[in-house]
Amino acid sequence: TSPVYSALYSPHGGTSGPSAAMTAPARATMPARRLPCRRPLALALLVAMAAVAASAQGVFRASVDVVTLHVTVADPQGRFITDLSQEQFTVLENGVRQDVNFFSRENLPVALSLLIDTSASMESRMPIAQDAAVGFANRIRPQDLAQIIDFDNRVTVAQGFTADKALLEQAIRGTQSGGMTSMYTAVYVALRELDRLKAQSREDVHRNAIVVLSDGEDTTSLIKFEDVLDQAKRAETVIYTIGLQPSDGINIGGFREAAYVLRQLAQETGGKAFFVQRAEELPAIYTQIAEELSNQYSMGFASNNPRRDGSWRRLQVQVARPNTTVRTRRGYFAPSR
Repeated sequence: TSPVYSALYSPHGGTSGPSAAMTAPARATMPARRLPCRRPLALALLVAMAAVAASAQGVFRASVDVVTLHVTVADPQGRFITDLSQEQFTVLENGVRQDVNFFSRENLPVALSLLIDTSASMESRMPIAQDAAVGFANRIRPQDLAQIIDFDNRVTVAQGFTADKALLEQAIRGTQSGGMTSMYTAVYVALRELDRLKAQSREDVHRNAIVVLSDGEDTTSLIKFEDVLDQAKRAETVIYTIGLQPSDGINIGGFREAAYVLRQLAQETGGKAFFVQRAEELPAIYTQIAEELSNQYSMGFASNNPRRDGSWRRLQVQVARPNTTVRTRRGYFAPSR
């Protein structure tokens, strides 16, 4: 059976009945298959980081802490720029230049969590949304992994991590609309699932990504948006969001709140927020996200700041080429004692 998480889950405890199912059902997900390691980059990482063990904050723990970044660079027309060298990048932490320890233009494997809003308001748009999600899932490669999570009042892991496109399509086609919206819980669950996968395959080098589709504001999660955002900022996971505007024009106020949430999640993690009015636009959006994931730089640095105070450190990446847009996560939390 698919793991189901109650929208009543609270990260601070205080759960009761089915809402206490945040930990036990997680063990019911399909066993995660190990991501194949890309040897050239993996060797570079091993040399740079010595004995690497991934921490929960997206900081690699070894004799030093190495912060990893996945960076997207585009021109004014939105075309991805993929021919930059390491020397053309500058990484700043709280305004102080950092030395990049490793750098790669290689298209690393991706561990992807695909979140689909199945609340009642999606009913008339579900067939098109399903087709678009299937098209996106069909683009994964043998070295990638993907899972399907649908959410309404409850959050269900419809398919655990797999590279089997048929299983992913079956899970997507099996989603049904009904109920309200528990988007915050869904994102929190996805972050937890990706973190568990990383813990099971520490020797594999891969990128974590979440793609969430929703058409309205969260109405049933007890977990607060601030808690979800904090968890997202601590995870080494890029979040792409797709806001499908209400077709009836009635719930515009609620959608404005949802749009703010979707923008924040994307901006803080280095992703991008998309907003569309028609479900027919979804295939093109999913294609853009897939192409971006295929055209990113990976790099890392050991901070010049030795303090292990758990503070938030602001990041900025610059490139020595005019008229470019650079996106990556906005910062990270320093290791703590």
